Amino acid sequence: MNFSEYKNIIFDLGAVIINIDFQKTFEAFAKLGNTDVLQVLKNFEEQKILHRYETGEVDDNGFRNLIRKEFGSQLSDEQIDNAWNALLLDIPQERIDLILRLKNRYRIFILSNTNAIHIKGVNAILDKTTGISNLDKIFEKVYYSHEVLLRKPDVAIYEYVLRDKDLKASETIFLDDNLDNIKASERAGITSLWVNPPLTILDLLKDA
Repeated sequence: MNFSEYKNIIFDLGAVIINIDFQKTFEAFAKLGNTDVLQVLKNFEEQKILHRYETGEVDDNGFRNLIRKEFGSQLSDEQIDNAWNALLLDIPQERIDLILRLKNRYRIFILSNTNAIHIKGVNAILDKTTGISNLDKIFEKVYYSHEVLLRKPDVAIYEYVLRDKDLKASETIFLDDNLDNIKASERAGITSLWVNPPLTILDLLKDA
């Protein structure tokens, strides 16, 4: 593709910038709740826990109380947060180096379905890896679903970002590991690149 046509790059966060493994979190909750992973998945789905937390319907304490209701009233905040953040793995330095290089040529943003507990964990990993304390230090603006009260793949969240920063869809690239999110972004008129393993942003943006 001809990157010279573009001025803006919007990045997803999980599995695009930071490596993640949801299985680790489900296993951690299974252990805390003395149950199995399939039951954890069922509880999350039936109670719409992820959606409710990532759209801001419940705050951090509300999320923890939902977890206690499903997996044990005796669980501490720390136990819940640690299990919830078990999915967060590493942030490869070369991905940050690439983004910092791209920052010289493009306006760069994050758009992520996420929540406050995860963001705190991500920033701790970022600081440990790079010495940069916060994603806000790298990106022009970060858009987190729990703050804007919208969640991918709702087309409205892409339109919100474009409108908020007066971005032209035709001049914008979006990268995500979720194909449904990619399709929704394209419906908003944004050129979208699917981060489909083993491909990473290093491959997709090497000519940017």
